[in-house]
Amino acid sequence: MDIRFIDSDVFVKMVKQGTGLLESNKDVVDALNVFPVPDGDTGTNMSLTMGAASAELLGKKYDSIGEAAKTLSRGLLMGARGNSGVILSQIFRGFSKGCEKKEKLDVIEFANALKSATDTAYKAVMKPVEGTILTVIREVSEKGMELIEENETIGFNEFFEKILYHGQETLDKTPEYLEVLKQAGVVDAGGKGLMLILTGFYNALLGVEDGLDIESFHRKNVVETGVENVEEIKFGYCTEFILRTTKEDVADLKNEIFKLGDSMVFVQDEDLVKIHVHTNNPGKALESALVYGDLVKIKIDNMREQHNTIIEKEETVVEEEMKDVGFIAVALGDGISKIFRDLGVDFIIEGGQTMNPSTEDILRAINSINAKEIVILPNNSNIILAANQAKSISEKNVHVIKSKTISHGIASMIGFNHNESIENNVEIMSEIIEDMDTIQVTYSVRDTVFNDQDIKKDDILAVVNGEIKSVGKEINPTVLEALEGSIDDDKEIITLYYGSEVSEEEAEELSNLIEEKFEDLEVEIYYGGQPLYYYLMSIE
Repeated sequence: MDIRFIDSDVFVKMVKQGTGLLESNKDVVDALNVFPVPDGDTGTNMSLTMGAASAELLGKKYDSIGEAAKTLSRGLLMGARGNSGVILSQIFRGFSKGCEKKEKLDVIEFANALKSATDTAYKAVMKPVEGTILTVIREVSEKGMELIEENETIGFNEFFEKILYHGQETLDKTPEYLEVLKQAGVVDAGGKGLMLILTGFYNALLGVEDGLDIESFHRKNVVETGVENVEEIKFGYCTEFILRTTKEDVADLKNEIFKLGDSMVFVQDEDLVKIHVHTNNPGKALESALVYGDLVKIKIDNMREQHNTIIEKEETVVEEEMKDVGFIAVALGDGISKIFRDLGVDFIIEGGQTMNPSTEDILRAINSINAKEIVILPNNSNIILAANQAKSISEKNVHVIKSKTISHGIASMIGFNHNESIENNVEIMSEIIEDMDTIQVTYSVRDTVFNDQDIKKDDILAVVNGEIKSVGKEINPTVLEALEGSIDDDKEIITLYYGSEVSEEEAEELSNLIEEKFEDLEVEIYYGGQPLYYYLMSIE
């Protein structure tokens, strides 16, 4: 029998199934990222975003679908990670608008809610790009409007069958919109994630109830921060490490780590596994991981001690005079974090590649700073939207600098002048970013074709201003080749931040090679300690 109405109970089941289907297929979505660097995490970001929102939604009773949709929208807004997560939150923000004051939805109202979802998502993106998740939601909503115009008595089963079929057709055509998708032979990752969610919605309407255990998912995948009382800290050590492994299947390790504590994040990207867990036995976690490979970076913090320090700081914050300007930077790597702190950054959000902070993470950082004006340095193009979303929620005066790399963030901090107004400083910092070139040196996580370049797994990649400019088998020749097309007479200084897998001697060797090849350039070397990226460089 075809369903005619969706109430709050059915809607909650739909969200649960959509979240579950996305979570079980997030690796498939991650693999669709055309940029072959080790931070293609669209599926992971969308799954964490939906998981955070579902945890907020489930386990409660709602008087209306409008109330349930609003709760989901709020959860997505706060839990949004990465550009895909932010766009997803805007889609359901628009959908929620279409559910306002509705106890339940018929097909016509549901179709109009999808139309509202499309309109809101497109407005949220300054320069919408076709061939992405935006195209998929637009085509799905347009098909929905077409169906209700043709048949006002259509039921939900037939409605969903037809919009999903059209959505899949649209997804399959995304390579026709974007050449990079066509060359890589993949469809859009965000669009695929959205189709999984919508398919999960339909599965719920068909009576499927074998979806994700949201409570378990949230416990395993979402990092909880902030504790009211030190006695509430069940597991005292925040343990983070990166594992390099040759094993393709590390599911057993994930299960072993999960048994040791809570708040686990376990993200695998080819031969690297990023692990975060709260545990009382960090040594056991490291010992378990060593069976699977080598530990690249280890960080262990005593949360009980940290909590006491935080309480002490909170008790004195009222007595402290409010600063004129406070700074937040997203960074990964102990050397990079130290540089930002030395430059006056008040709050470091640990993240970046493979670990995008949520809107709520950024908002928490904003609220922790006692300042009249707050400047955020996202330092990653995939975090800028979340930073702006946090800005829109906050009641404080927040300014987001469009820093797309660590080098952007450091250079703009150096350029900040406390004698200038905040407006002038924002302009100055933005101009610094526009006038400089950056190079990120990493490796390819898969075989692909990008901008007519045939790239093999483990090839060294030099990414200049967001574009792969040089591909090679060795680091130094690849960097030198990338520099050849980036140096002109106006360039004077190259600043080089070397990562956790590069020694100081190796960095100095590269520096000498650069100075030999480009005699008029001065090279400065700093320890960054960042994972995944051998070098982060700026050219000014």
